[in-house]
Amino acid sequence: MKIEAIRHLFTFIVLCLVQVLVLNHVNLLGCATPLLYVYFIMRFRRGFPQWAVLLWSFLIGLCIDVFSNTPGVAAASATLLGLLQPYMLNMFIQRDSADDIEPTMRSLGAARYVYYALSCVLVFNLMFFTLESFSFFNWLQWAKNIGGSTVLTLILILAIENVRKK
Repeated sequence: MKIEAIRHLFTFIVLCLVQVLVLNHVNLLGCATPLLYVYFIMRFRRGFPQWAVLLWSFLIGLCIDVFSNTPGVAAASATLLGLLQPYMLNMFIQRDSADDIEPTMRSLGAARYVYYALSCVLVFNLMFFTLESFSFFNWLQWAKNIGGSTVLTLILILAIENVRKK
């Protein structure tokens, strides 16, 4: 259990640093910003305690908020995804699988993992950009931000997962 906590802490620190120092400065076509720290929340295994998932999710969102000047937006979005992650994972796992299965491309299969990642990233981005704009006045820009960021984040997550697989 201690090794797992150390691994989570290391992943937490690396993803926070990458997001704050590199990815927050990437803005393709004015609408696509990769939000890679979602990957941290997606990686919790099936039997992980719900309170711990919520706590880790809130903490990573809070760290991103502090360093990105987005007051509460990332924390609220990450906490929502942390709340929904176990239920979303159960939709893509076979019922007879182990209780402590970790969602990876190897354990879920490529197609199920892509759908799982897409649904998690989409839920996160919907919440994030809705809270960020806080209005539907410019709904076309809102939709572009959600679509572009979802595609870019999903590509990065699948690239990381393919590298980890080998």
